[in-house]
Amino acid sequence: MNILAISAHPDDIEINCAGTLAACVARGDNVTMCNVSNGDLGHVEILPEELAKIRLEESRKSAALLGAEHVCIGAHDLHVYDDDRTRAKLADVIRGVKPDLIIAHTPDDYMVDHVAASRLAFSASFCASLPHYKMSAEGVADICPIYYMDNLGGFAFEPTEYVDITAHMELKMKMLRCHASQLDWMREHDGIDFSETVRAFSRTRGLQCGAQYAEGFRPFLGWGRMRTYRLLP
Repeated sequence: MNILAISAHPDDIEINCAGTLAACVARGDNVTMCNVSNGDLGHVEILPEELAKIRLEESRKSAALLGAEHVCIGAHDLHVYDDDRTRAKLADVIRGVKPDLIIAHTPDDYMVDHVAASRLAFSASFCASLPHYKMSAEGVADICPIYYMDNLGGFAFEPTEYVDITAHMELKMKMLRCHASQLDWMREHDGIDFSETVRAFSRTRGLQCGAQYAEGFRPFLGWGRMRTYRLLP
């Protein structure tokens, strides 16, 4: 299968679904990681233009560890909108990947860029299926299922499906550590050791489903998005 993970920022995918993507790669799937924003505001000291370059390189290193493709739409932090321009860019990515499954932020996530990126995944995936929408050499993509990944801390998010990521937990952590600028940022901005936070939350989801480590998901329930078989590993 072709799996497309869409997030607002570099490192969101690593935090919330990298273990699942590793399991997808292990079963033979093709995985693409797409960031809508370049992450240019996520640091105390590094200025936006330089930070965007750093975060692009961090994302590429992370994707390379997984054996995945990486794409960045190039929006700026706090300027992620479900507008026509950004929607068309993301629709082109979707047409290129032709995903069997999209993984995206939950619609009620904790910050505005995540909420907008969730809406973008929904709207652009439908637009990509329309032959006369911004006609592309890539051709149309089928409407596919969307699964919402967990949010940071799991607030008001009740998974209906879990993926055991125990065998892939260390790869998930290696991918996360590629984002060194963000580990620094979280220490400065939030006062936490982010690596330990992510590991602890993966352990919490694991306890809920009888695994050592796990990630949780919910499917979007809507016309044309449902399948009779399990899509997640």
